[in-house]
Amino acid sequence: MSTPIKFLIVDDVEENLVAVEALLRRDGLELLLARSGAEALELLLVHEVSLALLDVQMPEMDGFELAEYMRGTERTRRVPIIFLTAGHRDQQRAFRGYEQGAVDFLFKPIVSEVLCSKANVFFELACQRRRLVDALRVNELFVGILGHDLRNPLAVIVSGAAVLKRHLTDPGQVRNLERMTSAGQRMTTMIDQMLDLTRIRIGDGLGVGMHETIDVHQLIQRVRDEFRISSPQTEVIMHCVGGSSILGDQGRLLQLFSNLMGNAIQHGGREVPVSVHLACSPSHVVVTIHNAGTIPSQVMSELFEPFRGRGERSSHPVGLGLGLYISRQIARAHRGDIAVHSDESGTTFSVELPRG
Repeated sequence: MSTPIKFLIVDDVEENLVAVEALLRRDGLELLLARSGAEALELLLVHEVSLALLDVQMPEMDGFELAEYMRGTERTRRVPIIFLTAGHRDQQRAFRGYEQGAVDFLFKPIVSEVLCSKANVFFELACQRRRLVDALRVNELFVGILGHDLRNPLAVIVSGAAVLKRHLTDPGQVRNLERMTSAGQRMTTMIDQMLDLTRIRIGDGLGVGMHETIDVHQLIQRVRDEFRISSPQTEVIMHCVGGSSILGDQGRLLQLFSNLMGNAIQHGGREVPVSVHLACSPSHVVVTIHNAGTIPSQVMSELFEPFRGRGERSSHPVGLGLGLYISRQIARAHRGDIAVHSDESGTTFSVELPRG
């Protein structure tokens, strides 16, 4: 049996609660009744509601104050609100209600047909949203299963190409195998990113372990050494101040810094070095990665969104546009974050990670 859609009704008069409940009762809808603003806030901490019907004139906390609390909390900020009032038809009161985020303002005595019609609209919207969420979840589960099943045959192709390369002497054939290997590695990266996105979206998370003691300086040196082999044309200059040990997940942090350093090398221009600076305090390690490239202003606001910004910064995109999104999720899973600044002097990504 599916979870019912939930509406919240708040009124300090018991008879009003009973009357509105009787009007709105229907299959698939659960009505949560509160007799005060404080009781309503307690219910909102436990339940996800799709509509709130708030009486304006209540003692201690009136409907406007309750709406202000709701708008100030991320969990309830987007809950539609309909105010109900027995007061005079004062435009100033109505304007105040709309300023608090109300979608409507109804005066008592309530016309039952009007209230039912408006409530039905929000019930149908909630049902449609739930169907869309369910469809998206099924789609992402399918992508995750497909991606997982593709990894093994792709690994066989890449490793087989590497074995063949050792037995070939013809330069043309070697170049063909190198292109095949490079393409296979790019496909592996894309599949891994899609699997990470699926883990994030379906609620399982990235699987970050926080039990390892990691020297961030050594970790970034390792990333730099790997790029010296794959991108020898770009110099990476490092500078570290203070000890840089933190608790975290080494594999995930390698993924994060590989994404950021790879972006810096790809978009910064070969003739200008990429600079990496570590500043370490007793509580945090801050890593800044700077290159000479510039991010267009229209891309900045969506830079960390999945599938956004792909192709705008390069004529040769090598991924799905998920690298920065996943990198930020890794930083936040470590209770840190990533920020970016870009102007005519270049682009700087800053990663702030707490020590423990």
